[in-house]
Amino acid sequence: MAQLFAATPGNDVPQDARYNVCPTQPIAVVTAADGQRLLRGLRWGFVPHWYKAPGDGPLLINARAETVASKPAFRAAVQTRRCLVPADGFYEWSAGAGGTRLPWFVRRADGAPMALAGIWQDWERDGVRLTGCAIVTCAAGPDMAPIHHREPVVVEPADWPMWLGEAGTGAAALMRARPAGALRAWRVGLEVNSSRAQGAGLCLPLPAGQ
Repeated sequence: MAQLFAATPGNDVPQDARYNVCPTQPIAVVTAADGQRLLRGLRWGFVPHWYKAPGDGPLLINARAETVASKPAFRAAVQTRRCLVPADGFYEWSAGAGGTRLPWFVRRADGAPMALAGIWQDWERDGVRLTGCAIVTCAAGPDMAPIHHREPVVVEPADWPMWLGEAGTGAAALMRARPAGALRAWRVGLEVNSSRAQGAGLCLPLPAGQ
């Protein structure tokens, strides 16, 4: 990942492959400052500066593209603290019979690594310090709409400098859904519904007929 993003890796980057990352866990994130990109381990969960403790309010793991520039929790971060979240893909859930949540694995149709748009922020109170991030989402495009009404913003490699604040203004235009055919999704087993489940098998398609 350090080579892919031309970033200097920090000592806090998660080292093990993980197939079921959950909120509040550390994730690998690319940030940029002073002409240098850093690959860092940040908490998946954005903590507004007015929270008295990390759990003092809602757990903010996503930020809606439509309101990220106006919400008090996010508006400063989206202007000056944008980041990229590398991923092979992501899970989303559709509604099944009887209220069952049916998990899907979604990745780029070309199989390339994803770079999800994110924002980050430092938080400190009473000697406790953490840096958290949230993933920016937008209204679902044609590939995701049959599964869910939202999707994470995927930033193309040519746009990484703009999203990271290295290439001037215009990042707002990047907060859009992928065009038809850009994403591929398949159903996976219900095991992924448990936060304790791990292993590469979680991403594999369900056998035919299941």
